[in-house]
Amino acid sequence: MYHSVGDATDDPYRVTVTPGRLSAQLGWLRRRGLRGVSMAELLAARARGEGRDLVGLTFDDGYADFVEHALPCLRRWGCGATLFVLPGRLGGVNAWDPLGPRKPLLTADGIRHAAAEGVEIGSHGLTHVDLTRAGDAALSAETAESRALLTELTGAPVAGFCYPYGTVDARAAEAVRSAGYGYACAIDPGPLTGPYALPRVHVGQHDTSVRLLLKTRLHRLRRRPVAGV
Repeated sequence: MYHSVGDATDDPYRVTVTPGRLSAQLGWLRRRGLRGVSMAELLAARARGEGRDLVGLTFDDGYADFVEHALPCLRRWGCGATLFVLPGRLGGVNAWDPLGPRKPLLTADGIRHAAAEGVEIGSHGLTHVDLTRAGDAALSAETAESRALLTELTGAPVAGFCYPYGTVDARAAEAVRSAGYGYACAIDPGPLTGPYALPRVHVGQHDTSVRLLLKTRLHRLRRRPVAGV
């Protein structure tokens, strides 16, 4: 689970890695015989009983620096990824982070450019709200409306959803399923773990090779396996 790729000097929420760090992390994967791919590719491979050498790479929030900094790193290492974006904040900023710093988000053209480069586009909701606290109308907008907008924007079906803040409950998961998504990513969903609440590991600026190795091993111990995936 990645977010922004750029200057990590002012990073109170630990959501940024530098391009150099991302490149080093992707290189670490490749040296271990692993390859980063989109969630769609990973899940399709697992459905075939394959994919043990694949790692799903996700980038949340749809920061504009994805196109400038992340894409070149992904191309260099022959990796794919899923980019979860906010169609209700196109060309805006991360206003949901009170401490800042303010980071620009991708425009519609930026999202289409990423899609043209082979990046899977998924929804991160419409405006980045906690779905477990959303009313019925807001929940529908954040799930169904955001999917419709992204389908229109990219001209392709949108299969993946990512819960803002990683928060999910049974009601939110059902709304995502009902909206027509094929899967959804969370962080540590506990008993809800499944195709509509996939656990992920946060990767940050301080994750060197030793920390990455520990995280991969701890992930298997801390998070229950996903049935059917």
